[in-house]
Amino acid sequence: MVFLGVKSRAQQKTEIVLQDEHLPITPKEFYVANVIDERANRAAIAWILPAGNTASTQRKAFPVDLQGGSLTAIKQFIDHNLPRNTALHPVIISIKKFTTTETALAGGRVEGHISLIMSFYLKSNEYDTLIGGQHLADYNGSAVYNRNTGPPQDIEPTVRHMLGNGLIYLNNWMNQQANNNIKLAKSVKVTFTDFLAKPEGDTIYYSFKRLLTWDDFKSKVASSSYDAQVFPTIGYDEHTEVINGVINIKMIIKVSLPKSACWVKSSSRSDYTLNHEQRHFDIAKIAADHFKQKLKSEVLPLDNYDGQINMDYLDAYREMDDLQRQYDTETRHGSDHSEQQRWNEKIDEELKKVIGH
Repeated sequence: MVFLGVKSRAQQKTEIVLQDEHLPITPKEFYVANVIDERANRAAIAWILPAGNTASTQRKAFPVDLQGGSLTAIKQFIDHNLPRNTALHPVIISIKKFTTTETALAGGRVEGHISLIMSFYLKSNEYDTLIGGQHLADYNGSAVYNRNTGPPQDIEPTVRHMLGNGLIYLNNWMNQQANNNIKLAKSVKVTFTDFLAKPEGDTIYYSFKRLLTWDDFKSKVASSSYDAQVFPTIGYDEHTEVINGVINIKMIIKVSLPKSACWVKSSSRSDYTLNHEQRHFDIAKIAADHFKQKLKSEVLPLDNYDGQINMDYLDAYREMDDLQRQYDTETRHGSDHSEQQRWNEKIDEELKKVIGH
């Protein structure tokens, strides 16, 4: 391309040809999936003073863009000079600002100021390609140059180095964050423990070694046709830590029953009735174990593992409620002894599986 610095009309048609330059990095954590232009002003990236301009004879700056347009040229530069391994994290680069302005100095020289702001996003689904994904980091770079007035191509090395520095910044940030930033995790691992309170307070947490006794029934007797009632429930605490790129989730499962909500009629304090109430507690334990086993069988999504955990928990809670109703309906709240025995055996079989897990 021939640059005609003496004619304003020709200068206004001049473009900056961005040269290829292999960058001194080989990304191990990312590849550039897309570049998007989110500049407030998407016109030319530079306003250049023409040749013959002096501090005393100010000539009007004219706009100059990268050849083919800023976005196209930047994408091409990245494609040509940065290795692309699609097995790595897909990153979207958003150009927020890219401007160059010049000021006349004495002796026919100019001082230029370049500003480049880029934001980096992790692409998590197909729609992120155009609108960005999870925000990772920002690069805010600037440079000052001093040159003779002349062809806009003279500023190309500085523009190119600015882009390269932004990509080097991204590479360094990714390398530093890869092992402990939850957004960059590569997998999810879940482990389980059962919660046991020591010393025991009003809440009883399920243990095979700790069966219900009538002393646990602390509430006043309700106005009811039932002999006794308990209110078991399930829940969990979650602790998350990223280690070597793996999200380690420690699930602390809580199968509990409040003494202050349990009641029994004085005439109904028999071993048979106590067993019926204990089986309600056992059913909660079984539902909690189903929750654990379902989580163990799944590959949790990196971008929404908590959503999946919560869905599985709600499923388990509904299962517990359904089983409790079915148990009371079929045993007629324990008054049908043969059905009670059948449920005793059924629950014992399920509890064996829980112990085996």
